Amino acid sequence: MKSSMTRDRILTGNIRKVLISLALPVILGNAIQTIYQVVDTYWVSRLADGDIAVAAINFVWPMIFVTMAFGIGMNIAGTSLISQFIGQNKEKEATMVAGQLVSFSFVFSLLLAVVGLLAGRPLMTLLGAEGLIFNYGWEYIEAIFLGMPTMFVFFAFQSIKQGQGDTVTPMILSGISVVLNIFLDPLLMFVFDMGMAGAAWATVLARAIAAVAGLYLLFFKKEGISPQFRDLRFNGKVLRDIVRIGFPAGFGQSVEGIGFMILSAFVLSFGDFTVAAFGIGNTINSLILMPAMGIGAALATVVGQNLGADQPQRAAKAVWESMRTSVIMLSIGGIAMFFIAPYVVGIFSSEPIVLEQGTYFLRLISLSIPLMGVFESFLGCFQGSGHTVMSMMMTSGRLWVLRIPLVILFKYTTSFAEKSVWYAMVLSNFLISLFGLVLFLGGRWKKRV
Repeated sequence: MKSSMTRDRILTGNIRKVLISLALPVILGNAIQTIYQVVDTYWVSRLADGDIAVAAINFVWPMIFVTMAFGIGMNIAGTSLISQFIGQNKEKEATMVAGQLVSFSFVFSLLLAVVGLLAGRPLMTLLGAEGLIFNYGWEYIEAIFLGMPTMFVFFAFQSIKQGQGDTVTPMILSGISVVLNIFLDPLLMFVFDMGMAGAAWATVLARAIAAVAGLYLLFFKKEGISPQFRDLRFNGKVLRDIVRIGFPAGFGQSVEGIGFMILSAFVLSFGDFTVAAFGIGNTINSLILMPAMGIGAALATVVGQNLGADQPQRAAKAVWESMRTSVIMLSIGGIAMFFIAPYVVGIFSSEPIVLEQGTYFLRLISLSIPLMGVFESFLGCFQGSGHTVMSMMMTSGRLWVLRIPLVILFKYTTSFAEKSVWYAMVLSNFLISLFGLVLFLGGRWKKRV
């Protein structure tokens, strides 16, 4: 009953209210996920050589993201397919997709974990990590790889719920998980003397509990889509659809992650303190971005269900509404961050160089952050419609076609030094938003998968 009411609201209700009601739990859930990083960063900064330890986490994070990217892409496909099937009132097909998504996520995460454990150390060396950054980074990333299946299973649960318009349940489980992480971090790091590895294992254990709870709700609580264990058996046709839609999104995410690895290597060339400033700035920036990311995720559900119900004009209206709302929210957050930037950076580091560079980075980014409202709205539109090649072009193009070449250009032809990265980020966000507008106005995304 609740699922049917949500569907009716998405297809016929006030678009702004629908977007906000779906987005708020996603925003809170994403903020909670980011708090994982903030909490880890805070406690890691309390270790001996805290600035170097913070730099190490931010250096290895793109490697973690690359291994997760294809799984995230498959979950994007799951949300798209489930939302469009629900829009067509085909619950049986949506349930089959849900079961396949859980099975595929678990098996695929095991394979990725093995690859990460085998290739992680050589890759870190190739990217220039050495000394304490290498040691701290490997301690952290090794535990994350070992616990990757728990993360993937929870992401699958989250995507299934989001596809049917339930964004509250994943948010509640994420909240419980982050509270556990807050307590586990100092316990494992300092009481059990696990150091950097303790921060990673705290995250893994907290997310594992959320994943088990999600599976219980999915399979044993008969509310909305509730797959049976027989739905977990691999179905070639459904898996092909998931891979066909998910591969471009996953490839785009993966290529973006590799780009961030290259970008991290450029940042490292400016010194350890610049890596720390970049990491702290990105962590804070991701918190400000939460409204746009949440609205973009909600938009994917709204676009998917409306295209499934043959309402492309309503889907387009939702995109414009998403853009307006996101830009307003991010403008408010950006203005606030411009003034409080030095105090926020000071929470994580007292090193003068980190404080100066981190403050400059945050203030520059805060002025351009409304652009991300446009970017995330176009991503949500293309992902919800299942046209993931378009989202791949945006995510990978932003880094490889624009940002990395701009960093190289600014680094070697100007006196910007570490600011080359900051300016390249702003300009690449602006140009890719224009490109997204061209794709959107072309209208091809209105043809449902």
